[in-house]
Amino acid sequence: MKCPRCVQQIHRAAESCPHCGFTLADADFAFGAEEVRLRRLTDAAGLIRRGDRARVEAALAKFSRSFPQLFFAVYTGSLGEVANIRQFGFWLLNRGAFEDVPVEIPNEAGILLTIDPESKAATITFGYLLDPYLDQADTFLSLSRAHAHWLEGKYADGIVRLVDHLAGVLKKRSRQARRDPERFEKKHQPAASKRDLIKKIRSGHQTSNSRPSKSQEVAR
Repeated sequence: MKCPRCVQQIHRAAESCPHCGFTLADADFAFGAEEVRLRRLTDAAGLIRRGDRARVEAALAKFSRSFPQLFFAVYTGSLGEVANIRQFGFWLLNRGAFEDVPVEIPNEAGILLTIDPESKAATITFGYLLDPYLDQADTFLSLSRAHAHWLEGKYADGIVRLVDHLAGVLKKRSRQARRDPERFEKKHQPAASKRDLIKKIRSGHQTSNSRPSKSQEVAR
């Protein structure tokens, strides 16, 4: 995975970035330590037209039906000049309490798309339980598929395309995992000190600073 601040490669079990020392506490200092209540589709920037909202929500619901153990969320908002979208996406997935996601699904099993129209940037952050199944190339390609739509202001079209593409990637990886379970199980194995924490599902989806999520950014 890559550190949300210095973008250097770090081990997914690291408590902090060995290169710059970044932790969730740093993100809390910048954005706040309290949980943030939101829904799977939170369009704070008002990018999605009223008639298109149902299409985006349908795409998110379809994803959940295909992967009932996961969830996909979208957040749009203007973050301001001082906010780093990678760090914000990391923080929001860790601190988000998604009201329309079943409480038994932890944020570590979530994928979050964040779009900032002011900086013309977007990022995908995913929880560490998806680490064996997704990588930075997958998220970058998904964002690239949506890029052309967003350039034309067709945010709903881009989001739907992105969600469908990532769903296709996960379906392919799930087939590979069935054929070669040992390889994926090895990737999935957490640090020994974290195993009990993974088994504990937190009420309201408020995550701890056990391990960073991963993010990928592309300019729009």
